[in-house]
Amino acid sequence: MSSGSFMGGIHLNGHKELTSGLKTIQARIPDRLYIPLSQHIGAPCAPLVVVGDSVKKGQKIGVSKGFVSAPVHASTSGTVVAIEVMEHPGGSFVPCIVIDNNGLEEWVETVKPTDDPTALSPEEIRGIILEAGIVGMGGATFPSHVKYTPVEGKSADTVILNGIECEPYLTSDHRLMLEKPDRIVAGLRYIMKSVGCNRGIIAIEDNKMDAVVLLKKAAERNSNISIVVMKEKYPQGSEKQLIFGCTGREVPAGGLPIAVGVIVNNVGTAAAVADAVEFGRPLIERFVTVSGDGILHPANYLVRIGTLFSDLITESGGITGETERVISGGPMMGKTVFSTNVPIVKGSSGIVVMKKADKAGEHIEYPCVRCAKCVDACPAFLEPTSIVKLAKRSRWNETETANVMSCIECGSCVYVCPSQIPLIQYIRRAKQAVMAGKAKAAAK
Repeated sequence: MSSGSFMGGIHLNGHKELTSGLKTIQARIPDRLYIPLSQHIGAPCAPLVVVGDSVKKGQKIGVSKGFVSAPVHASTSGTVVAIEVMEHPGGSFVPCIVIDNNGLEEWVETVKPTDDPTALSPEEIRGIILEAGIVGMGGATFPSHVKYTPVEGKSADTVILNGIECEPYLTSDHRLMLEKPDRIVAGLRYIMKSVGCNRGIIAIEDNKMDAVVLLKKAAERNSNISIVVMKEKYPQGSEKQLIFGCTGREVPAGGLPIAVGVIVNNVGTAAAVADAVEFGRPLIERFVTVSGDGILHPANYLVRIGTLFSDLITESGGITGETERVISGGPMMGKTVFSTNVPIVKGSSGIVVMKKADKAGEHIEYPCVRCAKCVDACPAFLEPTSIVKLAKRSRWNETETANVMSCIECGSCVYVCPSQIPLIQYIRRAKQAVMAGKAKAAAK
């Protein structure tokens, strides 16, 4: 067991006490579920069903239309009543397959245990992961089978499982580590085999020592798996910062973890891999935290994919007080949703409901005072205030020279800014302009 961290970052009031001690409960399965055909980075799925079809739990209802994609499955048994466009918690609008729950919870016949999972080849494991529709469950939702596929000229010698969960309010990963440590370790073993590496790390912050104890015990028979305890700091769970803290390796600007021989996955992804490889179960449910100062009864749930935010909020006693924001994910890197009629997807780690703050001038932007607090806090070693000055003048090429594309949008700079400058909004605009300029140049 060792400890590590990274340069920069900030210390937040985590508000974890609201739910960290609450056991996960099975959320009520709603009468109607909305399964988005795009729950991953990459090509959306094409529907395999039509209105009127009967489906069973675990049945594939959306097929991948590209290599970087992942199929989707029915999260209950019932009848397809519509295929309609709905708001996605990521902010876009995507087609959803709407299923009326028949209450029978019938598994599709193809879901069955594997006779001898230890005998599976790396290729067979990757095939199972593909068919199960497993994606990165920390929020990035990159299709897992793609991440594990060998890349010519590059290889991984280390798999890191991210159990940091440094976002305020969220405790779903913490509860998963407390309640299913054996599934996480089993999943890590299958991931390591699928990528052909012999070193596994489970990284956990030092504010979750109860999880450290349980995972250390679960992994004690695996000499090639270690638990690394990280200092409590935000954004410790960001991929590049996590890799540096665990291994001392620095992922180059614009590079991927595989460039330094590392693959990073969320602990939830590992548990889903174990269930797919051993039991044949596709990804149809996940752990979700419902919390915030605007929710009556914060809780951790095991939730079926396709359950509406509004269903979970109602199950948690509803919203209390005047609401300012409902956030998909955490308050630092999550996204505000404009309606609670959006479904839980594979990347949904939490719902945070925030009360309206009673502070005069709270959203007023003042001039930069050149205090450099944003520079000190930036974990990517950028100068946010300099980039923003360029962005305000639409000097996009110069923002690229200032490494705007290396920003991980963690929000640390905004959190410490005494002038309340929305630095991330300006930086996002600059990144969009840089990418649009490159696309325009490539099209010529």
